[in-house]
Amino acid sequence: MIKVLFFASFREKLKCEELLVDEGSYPELLSSLKNQLAEKNDDWREVMMSERTLVAVNQTMTRKDVSLKSGDEVAFFPPVTGG
Repeated sequence: MIKVLFFASFREKLKCEELLVDEGSYPELLSSLKNQLAEKNDDWREVMMSERTLVAVNQTMTRKDVSLKSGDEVAFFPPVTGG
């Protein structure tokens, strides 16, 4: 199982805080997970396909396409600014 988390405005836009993807239902690569989630509807597609979306796997930020395994946590964040 993979736990997928959504933060800040993504949580509100997608009306989803957390999603559990069961064994056998999740793809092997982060890019494939994003494509799978993007198929839900236009809001999900916008979030998943945006170049600005930030992603962390197991609390480590990544811009690379990484392999996923059972027990992983994937988190999606909107771009953030300091102030």
